[in-house]
Formats: sequence, C-alpha cells, structure tokens
Amino acid sequence: MTRKYFGTDGIRGRTNTAKLTPELAMKAGMAAGRIFTRGEHRHRVVIGKDTRLSGYMIESALVSGFTAVGMDVFQFGPLPTPAVAMLTRSLRADLGVMITASHNPFEDNGIKFFGPDGMKLSDAVEMEIEALMAASLEQGLAPAARIGRAKRIDDSQARYIEFAKRTFPRNLRLDGLRIVIDCAHGAAYKVAPEVLWELGADIVPMGVTPDGTNINQECGSTAPAAMCARVREVCADFGIALDGDADRVVMADEHGRIIDGDQILALIAKSWSKNERLKGGGVVGTVMSNAGLDRYLKSLNLSLARSAVGDRYVLEEMAKGGFNVGGEQSGHIILSDFSTTGDGMVAALQVLAVLAQEGRPASEAAHLYEPLPQVLENVRFKKGSPLDNDKVKSSIESANAKLGAGGRILVRKSGTEPLIRVMAEGEDEKVVRAVVRQIASAIEEVAA
Repeated sequence: MTRKYFGTDGIRGRTNTAKLTPELAMKAGMAAGRIFTRGEHRHRVVIGKDTRLSGYMIESALVSGFTAVGMDVFQFGPLPTPAVAMLTRSLRADLGVMITASHNPFEDNGIKFFGPDGMKLSDAVEMEIEALMAASLEQGLAPAARIGRAKRIDDSQARYIEFAKRTFPRNLRLDGLRIVIDCAHGAAYKVAPEVLWELGADIVPMGVTPDGTNINQECGSTAPAAMCARVREVCADFGIALDGDADRVVMADEHGRIIDGDQILALIAKSWSKNERLKGGGVVGTVMSNAGLDRYLKSLNLSLARSAVGDRYVLEEMAKGGFNVGGEQSGHIILSDFSTTGDGMVAALQVLAVLAQEGRPASEAAHLYEPLPQVLENVRFKKGSPLDNDKVKSSIESANAKLGAGGRILVRKSGTEPLIRVMAEGEDEKVVRAVVRQIASAIEEVAA
C-alpha cells in the first residue's frame, strides 16, 4: 500500500491545502486515537507544538479528533519535539503528538506521533493510521459519557528545563561562558535560554520573538550565518542554533566557524569513549555523513554505522547495533541515554560539558578532523519522478566516473519537501562542485 500522508517524519505539508487541512488533522487524531485505545483505563494523549500560526488550527482539529474517540488531551503549548517525547513517557500517556514542520517555512506544518514509549511510530503503525483515515470513522466514536476532556498543562516548559539540566554533569557549570543561542523563533524560544542561564552562562538570545510567521526565517540551524555573525559581534565563546522544533542543532566556535552534526558526533564519541560511556563501539551516522568522520573514528578504533536519512532510521540502527550515540550531519543528534529522539539542547549541553571540563576554546576542542569536500544542492520539482528519467540516470553515471573510486554521489528525494537532494563528496572540491551542478542541471531540465 502506497503511503498517502506520512513521509519520513510524520505528516507534513502546506497548510490548508490537500496535504494538511483541519479535516485531515481531525481524521488523523481519530484514527491514531482508535489504534492507541487499548484497555479500559482513561486514555491520554499529550500535544505540543511549535510557534506557527497554523498550529492553533491544527491543534484544535486534533483535540476534536482525540476527544471524539474518548481520549483525554493534555495540551502543552510551544515546546520542543524532544520534550513532547519525554513527557509522553513521564505522564504515562498512551500517545504523544508534536505539531511542527521542523525547519520548514511557516506556511508548512506537520504532525509527528510518538508511542507510549516516547518513540516515533513504525511504518506499520503509520500505515494502520492511514488505512483508518481512509475508512469511515463513525464506528469509532465514543458514547456521550465517554467523550474525552482537554486540559492545558502550564508547567510543561519547567519540566523540560529541569530534564535538560539533569543531562549536564552536576560538578560542572557554565560560569564565564558567553553563549549566543538562536531559537529560530520556534518551539524552544523560552526553554533554551532558560536552561543555559540556570547553568550559569551569560546568554545572548536570538530568535526569541515568534509572531507566527517568522519561524526559521533567516535564522536557526538551517540559516546559521546570523548566529555566527552574532558570535563574532559580541565576542562570544560559543554559538548554538536550533531549528523550529529544537530537535536539531548547529553550533559555532568563538570565531563563528560552524560545528555541524558530524563534528558533534566526533566530539561526543571521543569524550564518551574516554569516559567508558560509549556503547556499540562507535556511533551511527547516515549516508550523508562525511567520510572525514569515518576516518577520524577509525583512528580512535571506533566505527561509523550508516543508516538511511531520517532520525527514525538512525534510531533503528542504534537499537540494532547497541549504540547510544547517533545522528545526522544536519544536527539531529540522538543520545539514547537521555532521549528517544533528536534533542538539540541536550546535544549542545554535551559539547559544552567538554568545553567546561577541558577549559579549552571550541575552536580547539570541537574541530577534530578535516572533512572531505562535500557539496549538497537541492532541486525543487513539481510532479513526476525526475530520478527515473534516462537523462538524469546518464548524468549520474557520468558524474560517478569523473569522481572515481575516492568519491561518492548520493541523489535522493526528500521525505519532507518536494526536493531532489544531490550530494557528492571527494578529494577535489572543484570536481565535486562540477559533478553536483551537472546532475542538478539534468534534474532541472526534466523537472521544469
């Protein structure tokens, strides 16, 4: 059965179009509610959201769907995705929901589901939800006396702040460190600065005035240039840029030089291996992870296991190999000792713990290897399957031949946007850039 609504990270699309309407959200709530209504107890679902204008609309629709099938709803308001995963378990909920389109612009939104264990749902369960959404849902409606109730939880942000602080070593503080924190006008705009301030940092906040439409707008982890510039401007020791739902992070050293997800994995792997905390003999990355990370880990006698792109696939690989550290180059870092999903704030705290412990600047402590030249270009398409076109296939074959055995090419459809992502990696940056442009041009011709 073809997936109609779910992508690699829940349901996502442009709001008030066929991709994501209030009716669709209500059906998703009813269907998921039916599937997770098991037993005779009062069933409970928790809902968090980022700061998009459409979040109010989608939240109301979901609440209608869940209460209609007899589930009680706890509404958190703006809260990071990892906080919703954590609180799903903490509150013994039967289901967790995060309303977000992550790093996408405000016009988009999405629905991420978490099971009672705080884990994202499997493909099989998502297919069950889709099947119910396509069927008549009237038979699942609760009788009048069993309709669910909705309640707002006012201290959800404080609960997450305390959780995040507990992941930072108790014998360390951030006193004396000036940190720029860019919250992308998103879900962490209150909690992230508070966590750092309570640990002793001198904070310089950015992206903390959401208006419903400015989320991820020239800020956050997908546009970190503003954060880097601010680090240099205020002579900060460190910079942190989260995305709209705070499950991914990009950092910067005191010179404003980017520390991406691969470098974060390298630093945590080195630190945790030294402290005998690292499990699985290495870390999990993705097919996008830089070959430089692989080489560095091998120098420490550690391994890099690669998964498909998407934090759910990273988690699957972590579970399969017994790893407790995994992540993506884009900044989704999963530390399973603490969380069941990517957590930008917790990942940043692990890096800051190393800086505080070693007393070294980030420029020395966080750049552990030289990445191979890697170029990524995104090509938007309207319909069809450009990758099935013979001209595109021929271009990819030609590009592979130019790169040779020392390089690699990855061309894939995005699971969250109508984009083809073209990535190449190799020893010669000029050649890498040339082959990426060659493939992208071929895709643009057939996708027009």
